Amino acid sequence: MAASKPVEPQSGAGLPRWQLALLVGAPIVLGVGAVYLWNRSRTKQRKGTGERKTPEGSASPVQGEDGAARSGREQENLSPLDRAQAAKNKGNKYFKAGKYENAIHCYTEAIALCPTEQKSDLSTFYQNRAAAYEQQMKWTEVVQDCSKAVELNPRYVKALFRRAKALEKLDNKKECLEDVTAVCILEAFQNQQSMLLADRVLKQLGKEKAKEKYKNREPMMPSPHFIKSYFSSFTDDIISQPLQKGEKKDEDKDKEGEAAEVTGSSGYLKAKQYLEEENYDKIISECTKEIESGGRYTAKALLLRATFYLLIGSANAAQPDLDQVINMHDANVKLQANALIKRGSMYMQQQQPLLSTQDFNKAAEIDPRNPDVYHHRGQLKILLDQVDDAVVDFNECIHLRPDSALAQAQKCFALYRQAYTGNNPAQVQTAMDGFEDVIQRFPKCVEGYALYAQALTDQQQFGKADEMYDKCTELEPDNATTYVHKGLLQLQWKQDLDLGLELISKAIEIDNKCDFAYETMGTIEVQRGNLDKAIEMFNKAINLAKSEMEMAHLYSLCDAAYAQTEVARKYGLKPPTL
Repeated sequence: MAASKPVEPQSGAGLPRWQLALLVGAPIVLGVGAVYLWNRSRTKQRKGTGERKTPEGSASPVQGEDGAARSGREQENLSPLDRAQAAKNKGNKYFKAGKYENAIHCYTEAIALCPTEQKSDLSTFYQNRAAAYEQQMKWTEVVQDCSKAVELNPRYVKALFRRAKALEKLDNKKECLEDVTAVCILEAFQNQQSMLLADRVLKQLGKEKAKEKYKNREPMMPSPHFIKSYFSSFTDDIISQPLQKGEKKDEDKDKEGEAAEVTGSSGYLKAKQYLEEENYDKIISECTKEIESGGRYTAKALLLRATFYLLIGSANAAQPDLDQVINMHDANVKLQANALIKRGSMYMQQQQPLLSTQDFNKAAEIDPRNPDVYHHRGQLKILLDQVDDAVVDFNECIHLRPDSALAQAQKCFALYRQAYTGNNPAQVQTAMDGFEDVIQRFPKCVEGYALYAQALTDQQQFGKADEMYDKCTELEPDNATTYVHKGLLQLQWKQDLDLGLELISKAIEIDNKCDFAYETMGTIEVQRGNLDKAIEMFNKAINLAKSEMEMAHLYSLCDAAYAQTEVARKYGLKPPTL
């Protein structure tokens, strides 16, 4: 789904959070993408990226002698701990030789010989035996031995991480996440290997929970501002145009009564009237009446109903309606192009870029002079990092509709992002000059100010960025996302936590369905150490999520926060806070 809201450049594989924001109309800002970001963003280099495979301790016997060569009397003179160490060292030799069963036997002997009060040594012997079991892929035994090691040494990083990997193999993601979270904190987020495991498990948990939740979620109508912003991103859309003469109620018709069907007998025309009145909750039911009656506006009703299914986050309900419009032989070509744009955006939300590209290309083929096709395909190209192609599409949109302020602003943002990521100062300045031109020529284009503000923030021109956000709120005082961006700017610029939270709270006051505000508030609360409050905010955002993918991302944030609460409870470990 296309959107007219600002986004921010961000590197990374897949579809980063800022990119998905383009599709769902909820912008994101740098610094809100991950619960663990407080340390990721500060870490310039990652250390300890190698695999932890080897057991601990020397592979050479105690005092440089082979234990098998000792006389019985010498063995008897050793303390129980020395004898245990000798058995462990012998086990290490077997381990390095790949003789894991023999190693396990030696580590078991070490465990039996070690005095129980020698907790540090005993924990090492359990951890070493777990390493041997790991090589045999005996995951249950790995977990058992690592658990013994952690009981004896609660901050034993090797044992925690080995147990986390085994728990992942056993599909125990919740406990795996808790262990790897503890490891990340103990290692001060310096080890890439443990960070990658945490990311992987969070994504898997998020997808699983989102799949179940999304299937049973109650559809929710977004705020009126969100809906109006969505429709404003289309300029050649028949269904969003005002009612024409002859489509009004009886009192609006001429005396001859020669107009088309009256609103009272057409579900679609009633739906259009409700659209104008911003009475959005009744639109789907009225469109359904038109469709079931086989009325003359069936194609339009299908497209309008599909559009609102998308807006309430019911893509599965929207797709059959879009498919039907696209495959109609006698449908208006502009209806079909609009349906292709919306289905293509839906596919992109579902991470199916090939299908998305095919739909946009087909729309351009059947309606080559439709500026909406190029505008929204330009957004797709940005998502696919095809910035040159995106600029071509934005230029075509501008050629067909020179007054398209949104296309002008997004073209500038595409050029800026290309220059910024390519570290080209001259091109960055050219793009910034382009933003100045856009806001001068289109002084009422909120998106122009908002995108410019994000670019200014990148350039650390915080004062001017703040002025741009003030202009946004002046033009659209009911735009909650602007207040969230402005609040985040205060944190980055002035480190003013109170003002930042005040602005984000105001966003929620303006629009209590702004999932972006709840997500941002949750992330800040994590960084403040208020994990219970963070989980509350994330859960609110989850209930407002408009797509399964968005919901999966939010579940990942919530699960990360919950894992940190468990780690704090079990081990007394907490990351630094704001």
